[in-house]
Amino acid sequence: MDNYHYIIASLPVLSHDWKPGEHTPDAIRSEILEQCSAKDRRTIELLENGFSDENLTADFYRSALADRNRFIRDYFRFDLNVRNAKVRYLNEALGRDPKKDVIVLDEDKPQDEFEEVSRLDAVLHGKDILERERGIDDLMWEKIDEMTTYDYFDIEAILGFLAKLHIVERWYILDEKTGREMFRKLVDEVRGTFKGVRFNAK
Repeated sequence: MDNYHYIIASLPVLSHDWKPGEHTPDAIRSEILEQCSAKDRRTIELLENGFSDENLTADFYRSALADRNRFIRDYFRFDLNVRNAKVRYLNEALGRDPKKDVIVLDEDKPQDEFEEVSRLDAVLHGKDILERERGIDDLMWEKIDEMTTYDYFDIEAILGFLAKLHIVERWYILDEKTGREMFRKLVDEVRGTFKGVRFNAK
């Protein structure tokens, strides 16, 4: 039997002035991995590999998009679309070939359109750098919510939590107050009403 209920129950209790302390994002990820099956650990490790820039090659995306896990496929398809849009924006700003450094998985097919492209374009053309980064992460957060709408206590829900944890971790480095607020929001989502299922853990 999988331990998804116990994983959620093991998340740290947050106070108003929460700081990572011993419950750093790395520690939380390790605790989750320790409670998962070998199969789920392999899936989580694939997700985690996608947060290291040096791993984000065309071969990585091909592998992720062919994975059996739905969240992995959907998340990295969206991640690729967002990253390619950012590359095109930078190319435009620098007066370079718009196709330079864009990852194309199939030369015979046109670049996939995605419904958030207009909103992302507006975010990328914002003037304030931090607001631009926050806008991209807000878009990612909402997409994760959309991808896990009907997931309760399953591996997809855990993957969604871990993907959001990386967003929180990045903001804690950039801006402690924002990172702390986002972490509280993330844990509240899981411990309070996890995708519509009330779970009162002590």
